[in-house]
Amino acid sequence: MRGRLVALLLALAPLGAVAQDDLALGQVQSPVLVIDAGRLLAESRAGQAIDADLRARADALAAENRQLEAELTSEERALTERRPTMEVEAFRAEAEAFDARVQAIRSEQDAKQRELEEAVDRSREDFLTAVRPVLAQLMIESGAAVILERREVFLSVGLVDVTDEAIAAIDAEMGEGAAAPDRSGAETAPSGDATPSEATDPATPPAATDGPEAVPGD
Repeated sequence: MRGRLVALLLALAPLGAVAQDDLALGQVQSPVLVIDAGRLLAESRAGQAIDADLRARADALAAENRQLEAELTSEERALTERRPTMEVEAFRAEAEAFDARVQAIRSEQDAKQRELEEAVDRSREDFLTAVRPVLAQLMIESGAAVILERREVFLSVGLVDVTDEAIAAIDAEMGEGAAAPDRSGAETAPSGDATPSEATDPATPPAATDGPEAVPGD
């Protein structure tokens, strides 16, 4: 996904059919345009809505991890305090059950973290897929045949960077909504390394502990 053309090599029907008289006054005319796809995500209203949703999900997972950690710590402390009054075998059984529960919770929270990270990747792809028609129209209006990701361009004239125009067009066309494409058919084209803000680093899931100190056999 990273280091590609952000799925924006939009090969369209012959552009020569678009009459120059129909182009807006002052519109950039170039066969190649440049955009910063990261800015499309960060500054468009649709991209910001995606970012806010991912941040909310990351915050919720972090809060859940903290709550689980506190509960497990309290449970472990209580079991340790009860140890002097328990039979050796009874304590060992409870300690092993506690360890198994910690491991299960850790696996579950790790799975949730992976799911969130996958959601970030999907959101990038979905966003760039959703804005393709908007960018295609911008290409037609500019008489361009290709749009390149800014990071892939070694040198260019500033006028061919149409990121601001693209953001304005996306806002006008989509507002805060970027409908997810139907994934039942062909796979979405690679989407470059445009990313929402890094919002998916929730607190570490509850670490698997050694549980209360094991009791040696009699």
